[in-house]
Amino acid sequence: MNDLLRQLTEAVGVAGAEKEVRLLIRDLIADHVDEWRVDTMGNLLATKRGTGQYDLRVLVDAHMDEVGLLITDIDSGGMLKFTNAGGFDDRALLGKVVQVGPQKITGVIGARAIHLLKRNEYSKVVKMDAMRIDIGAKNKDAAGAKVKIGDYAAFVTNYEELDGSRTAIGKAFDNRAGCAALVELLRGEPFPFDLVAAFTVQEEVGLRGARVASYAVKPDAALVLECTPAYDLPNDKDVSPNVAMGRGVSVYVMDARTIQDPKLVAHLMATADAKAIPYQVRQPGGGGTNTGAIQRAGAGLPTATLAVPGRYAHTPTMMINLDDYENLVRLADAALRGLTPDIIRRA
Repeated sequence: MNDLLRQLTEAVGVAGAEKEVRLLIRDLIADHVDEWRVDTMGNLLATKRGTGQYDLRVLVDAHMDEVGLLITDIDSGGMLKFTNAGGFDDRALLGKVVQVGPQKITGVIGARAIHLLKRNEYSKVVKMDAMRIDIGAKNKDAAGAKVKIGDYAAFVTNYEELDGSRTAIGKAFDNRAGCAALVELLRGEPFPFDLVAAFTVQEEVGLRGARVASYAVKPDAALVLECTPAYDLPNDKDVSPNVAMGRGVSVYVMDARTIQDPKLVAHLMATADAKAIPYQVRQPGGGGTNTGAIQRAGAGLPTATLAVPGRYAHTPTMMINLDDYENLVRLADAALRGLTPDIIRRA
């Protein structure tokens, strides 16, 4: 059992309310860094001093926040109306168990039962604004004694490693897998330069924490650790337009927000080849990561992204391959230790 992944995925940290997971990470890294602080946005910034071989400062980012829900109203029957904090497919919500507010009140996301639908409604997806969170309250006053408008709701999913495979399921692998990898990097030996770890907030609602952190740190280069959607289930041509789970670390080249630094991308691939670490190129296209904010910080800086492929992103339960995760840690560590000023210098 990977206890680090278990702890991080089971912690609560919906975008805008990351305190619980931030405190957990702080305690996990405190003995392995030279200093740490929390900025006004809620980012956890930790510095691990290097050997002094190179006069560089390298930022490694992993966002802490997860997608979740936000309570917007309480109706007369004690049911909770809600909206999303981060992107969702409405089909993934019905029947899911959540915990609401600081008291972690248990609730279930519900809507009108299928028995009560009209025939022409059977094939329609129930929209989020027609759903409610049921906490078992008998009326509005009873619900209001437990939950307030503005409270966050997080999904309840236990971490589990499936028998006979290298597969794990849990919530929030996006991006607690990246956070776990960054914790493991900090537990290792010093790098040839100072490394600043940024466990950032509010990525799922607009890359907000990373924008602030990168301005404050003013690094010479950055590496973003992520969990990217694995679109490898059967389709018409049985070909994935993205990446597949179990086939190695995902290396970004381009997404909707960035073109990754070509010299850093080449360095990542060369390192993987030299160390026999399996990797796959994430097909250029949509989506985005904190790279989109970090790359543009200040006068701009070279940035690249590595990710664990994960199925069922932005749902209450994700799935990853543990070999992919371990190879992400291996590749990030080896690439950082092999990073030199010449690699990030533009000709």
